[in-house]
Amino acid sequence: MESSLERLWQYTQTPEIHSRWDLRFTRIEYLPRTSAEEPQHFLYETKIGFGLNVSGKGMTSGSHSKESGESTSALKFWSDEKISLIRTGSGYWKYIPHSEGVTFLTWYDYETRQGVIGRLIDRYLFRPMIGWATAWSFDSLRLWLDRDIAPGAARRAYLVFLLANFTIALSWLYHGIVPKLLYMETGELAMMKASGLLPGMETAAVYAVGIGEIIFGLLFLFMGRNRMLHYLNLAGLLALGCAAFFAKAGIYKAPFNPATTSFGIMALSLAVLALRPLLPDAGRCLRQPQKKKHVDL
Repeated sequence: MESSLERLWQYTQTPEIHSRWDLRFTRIEYLPRTSAEEPQHFLYETKIGFGLNVSGKGMTSGSHSKESGESTSALKFWSDEKISLIRTGSGYWKYIPHSEGVTFLTWYDYETRQGVIGRLIDRYLFRPMIGWATAWSFDSLRLWLDRDIAPGAARRAYLVFLLANFTIALSWLYHGIVPKLLYMETGELAMMKASGLLPGMETAAVYAVGIGEIIFGLLFLFMGRNRMLHYLNLAGLLALGCAAFFAKAGIYKAPFNPATTSFGIMALSLAVLALRPLLPDAGRCLRQPQKKKHVDL
């Protein structure tokens, strides 16, 4: 991050600020302590939806190395609630200042409850999800510090990004499945025959185009951040629009025609391309663990 260590420390060690950028916590509250030497105890709460909250406790301490300039914040956390998959855990944050800013590192691990079931849920669902949330939150913090994009604005932009990609995917899936694979006799087959391409193979060609559109639509659900995918969407819609015009120009006189559909979907791709620089990206964080160094409280 291009921030100073002092500012990064403030944004990560102040509970009210921390809960704004970290998806893993809805609320963090420091408890009073009798002396500056003892660890800082805190309460945390996370909303998991459907009116359910998971809460727990923890304690944290910070250390500072004057020689290297590195700072470390170590913590332990636990929850007595049965709804919490995490029973107890520990981790640390490390701040390494350098000429271009600060490298912000984290490591944490935890023990689960609910026996074998809990371990399976953790391995295949919860741990990948919380790992992604950690990386996404760190990049949200980077955007806040380096580009002054507040976490709330970044989350709203991300929701627009998801909705745009879902709508683009839905459009391609619909056009691939309904008018081509299920009901090609309503017009797709006629347009293919009118084009004069692939004589005698028009039915197979419509099926092939439909399958291609389905695959292309699915890509937006899994690769919606890819810039080239949206460029292909723009080019593909222009090409299909021109092909439809030359094959059956009268179709553009219909109430719902290729133009009314294509222009809206193209605008969504343009919106995604404009939003990309403003979006947190979990992929920007290096998530492969290096040699783990445990920090004791």
